[in-house]
Amino acid sequence: MTTSETGMAERYQRARGLFEHGEFQAAAEELSQLVDTSAYEPPLHGTTELRLLLARSYFHSAQLSRAETVTRAILVDDPDEAYANLLLGRTLQRQGRAAEAKPHLVMAELLGGYGDEGRLPPVVSDEGVGGVVDVEPPARGVDRGTDEPRPGTP
Repeated sequence: MTTSETGMAERYQRARGLFEHGEFQAAAEELSQLVDTSAYEPPLHGTTELRLLLARSYFHSAQLSRAETVTRAILVDDPDEAYANLLLGRTLQRQGRAAEAKPHLVMAELLGGYGDEGRLPPVVSDEGVGGVVDVEPPARGVDRGTDEPRPGTP
């Protein structure tokens, strides 16, 4: 690994640490510089992960216009990136643009299992006495024991 690659890796780890500790503004500043640097000195792998973390940093620090710009750029390069669709949809929602958000949220759910409440729970197979039983979360408003609507739900 060259000195340049080592420096970028260390800076990325530092920015990731800032993000994980909730210092989103500082993380965004560091990540923005890394994205700019990677345009001149491309890393060994693509920059999607780096740009997604930058967009998340912008989102969490309420820099919604910047989050939108970065996620739209990611989707130009990789339209099947489920998390970028989710992040763009959530960004647009926070800006009060629900109609624009909807197609991105639908794509996020179709591509990566991201639903209205975030990541959808997986269907778990449980080997019971009689064989394999699919264990799924109950439908909204349905009592799991009887599959009858819960009291007070339409």
